[in-house]
Amino acid sequence: MANHKSSLKRIRQDKVKTLHNKYYAKTMRNAVRKLRSMTDKEEAVKLYPIVQKMLDKLAKTNVIHQNKAANLKSALCKHVAALG
Repeated sequence: MANHKSSLKRIRQDKVKTLHNKYYAKTMRNAVRKLRSMTDKEEAVKLYPIVQKMLDKLAKTNVIHQNKAANLKSALCKHVAALG
């Protein structure tokens, strides 16, 4: 166990940040899953910008990697375009 005050504080901060990141990562995964399961093009077109914005924000704050966000956006864009 850590002995320094700063180490103990860092452990407390890491717990809070980890919980925060887990929440937003899970929310993002659910949004991606919801968009992938859609069959109506109009609804998917409405939801896509919201999911795209979410992915960009999470990549910017290093919750997910930038390349992962780009790959997800590309795949979702293909999915939305393929809907008929």
